[in-house]
Amino acid sequence: MNIPQWHTIPAVALNQIYDYLESRDRSAAANCCWAWRQPFFQRRYFRNFRFHIDVAQDAKLSFFHRTMANLAKELVIVFDFHNAFHIQKMRRLLYKVARCDNIRSLRFQTNNVGLVAAGNMHSEHLIAIEQCFVEPLKMILNRKSQACQVLDLGAIEALTYYGQDFLKAMGKPQELLQLTLASIKYDPSHYPILGLDTTLLQKCAALQVLSLDYDTLNDELLHTIQVLPLRKLLIVVHGLDREEHAGVSEAAWANFATHFTGIKLVLTLVYAYEAVELLQLRILRRHMPITHIRMLFCEFMNHEAIDWMSVHNSDTLRSIYYIDSVSKHSNRMDYMRHTRRQDPFVMLSWRCKQLEEFVVHGYNMDPHLLLGIARLRGRQLRRFEVSQIDWHLNSVPKSLFNEEMCTLLGQHWSLIEPEQLPSEGYGPVDYDVRDKFVYELLRQDLSH
Repeated sequence: MNIPQWHTIPAVALNQIYDYLESRDRSAAANCCWAWRQPFFQRRYFRNFRFHIDVAQDAKLSFFHRTMANLAKELVIVFDFHNAFHIQKMRRLLYKVARCDNIRSLRFQTNNVGLVAAGNMHSEHLIAIEQCFVEPLKMILNRKSQACQVLDLGAIEALTYYGQDFLKAMGKPQELLQLTLASIKYDPSHYPILGLDTTLLQKCAALQVLSLDYDTLNDELLHTIQVLPLRKLLIVVHGLDREEHAGVSEAAWANFATHFTGIKLVLTLVYAYEAVELLQLRILRRHMPITHIRMLFCEFMNHEAIDWMSVHNSDTLRSIYYIDSVSKHSNRMDYMRHTRRQDPFVMLSWRCKQLEEFVVHGYNMDPHLLLGIARLRGRQLRRFEVSQIDWHLNSVPKSLFNEEMCTLLGQHWSLIEPEQLPSEGYGPVDYDVRDKFVYELLRQDLSH
């Protein structure tokens, strides 16, 4: 009996077969043997392909240099910004990418977003950053053939300070679709402020997604970006400095809101210990069309700001996240129950008709108020998460409470247990773990 020698099928015949297959089936067939695998690596089978690479994995890194560098359109690079070996690998990798016209989207992901406090960088640190990152990135951005469309600096503070240099280096800024210059600060109270030449952004005529630190934003910049076809604008707040940053005026936000009627505007406070207390006084404006608000590890629950948004963002607000360490608010009585008649979360749910996400971790919630929120928004709430409930205020058994919540929301609902929470229950955690969680949320807001 003759056994078919399948591995001897000519590459030309295999390619004709592959052309008839769906992507998943084609990939499965290519994994059968070495002979079937070689004809698989052609550009026509890897259109719009995203390659995810961790520089710690030498085998995958070698595979990229050998095979995928000329096939991938989008490259996501995971590395440790504190690891000297990773930085050296990144240098070689980025110079390789600079020679590959097919790669038009570049994203960084790192657990350690801050190498050192920006104001304390020694000259050798700056030289290392410039040699390993800035110079090859400029080469990538300077391409005129198959120009860069996406640049995501991964919220790495040390790289975002070169934002203006990157914009100047762009060979075809009119093809850029996404630019992320927002960062997570090493020290949210002391850091340099990035200045941007607004004419450089004006050249990015196709830009749809932009993230910036709040300190970079001003009236002129907000006016300039109105010529762009923006769909998403993510603003990250850290500290407040009245002398160096005057903020954004009411008139500027009014013009912005008139021009961008359907934009997704995400305001994210990250370790903003001072800014969160002054949120409604220094940052929020009546015509600021916020659709998503995130208060992340700011160690303060600003009820007045939430109440303010329930009034002035009633037509736009779709999502609210308040996330803090469980130790910050779990052992105190909520003064709101004694000093005010109306709970701001309930008023927010009542007034904001577009509200779809309600996530509160690290803060004690009244079970009666949770039921009130569920009754007001009902099945419109796609995500309703809390991790702390003051059961002393509830005479109804927990099982009946959960059952009523499920009925009102039209989906399974239960209290989020500490072990279910990211960042190890939002307890006292390593800053790198917390930074990773914050970065993942920033990334999700940009991609969704």
